[in-house]
Amino acid sequence: MNREQIDFDSPEVLLPRFGGATFSVKFRAMRLLWAICWFMLAVWTPRQMGWWRLSLLRCFGARVHSTASVNGRARIWWPGNLVMGEFALIGPGVICYNVARVTIGDHAIVSQRAHLCTGTHDIQDSRFPLISKPITLQANCWVAAEAFVGPDVIVGEGAVLGARGVAAKSLEAWTVYVGNPARPVGRRNPAAAACYAYKR
Repeated sequence: MNREQIDFDSPEVLLPRFGGATFSVKFRAMRLLWAICWFMLAVWTPRQMGWWRLSLLRCFGARVHSTASVNGRARIWWPGNLVMGEFALIGPGVICYNVARVTIGDHAIVSQRAHLCTGTHDIQDSRFPLISKPITLQANCWVAAEAFVGPDVIVGEGAVLGARGVAAKSLEAWTVYVGNPARPVGRRNPAAAACYAYKR
């Protein structure tokens, strides 16, 4: 039975909000394998074993630069939807709920316990279906501790989302944001980009 033929009013179809499955059995099995592998092979690893964690992520489809860094205590929902550039960093306790693609640009930082959430639900539909939209963190931006970035958000180059800030809309480049919802409070000097550190 294809999706177009499903009668969602039928009692034989268990909707996800009432305990039915959102994803296929095969994909759920793959995610279970991923979760077990990360728990057994990565969570306990010290900082110096970053190369090993990157290798594990690549085994499950992540596209991560060799200089990127992912802390062992980060929670990546599905590596196949993760892209990381040069020296991009995901800190401890970060929740990366990447039902859709999450792209973290060169030198971008996601600090401890921040939450990148690509999934939401259609509140106008009684079936409450899952909607997923990508998140893009452009080069040199910083998502500070315990901040939240929602679906379809682009954090512009060099932008800063302050601690516990909530970004439901895209953030302008080289702008500092704080609060819930995030509001601009100042500008950031483009010379603060990490690439300038190499010249010192």
